[in-house]
Amino acid sequence: MGKFCEICGKGTLNGNLVSHSNRKTHRIWAPNVQSVRIQVGPTSAKRMNVCTSCLRSGRVQRALPRTHAEAEAAEA
Repeated sequence: MGKFCEICGKGTLNGNLVSHSNRKTHRIWAPNVQSVRIQVGPTSAKRMNVCTSCLRSGRVQRALPRTHAEAEAAEA
């Protein structure tokens, strides 16, 4: 699983962390990506990696949690 949002495409950025003495060390800035079930169609849901800014802005609709009966039916 990569650290990128499957909705907006936001991914990791790299650069340097610069100290007070101007020493530079490499670092990575990663978006806050969550693996959530989102509503794809009227009755179907899909698990996707979505950043929290897409969740808060309402670009995706979270699916309701599956019931125990639905989980057993999917396994059979």
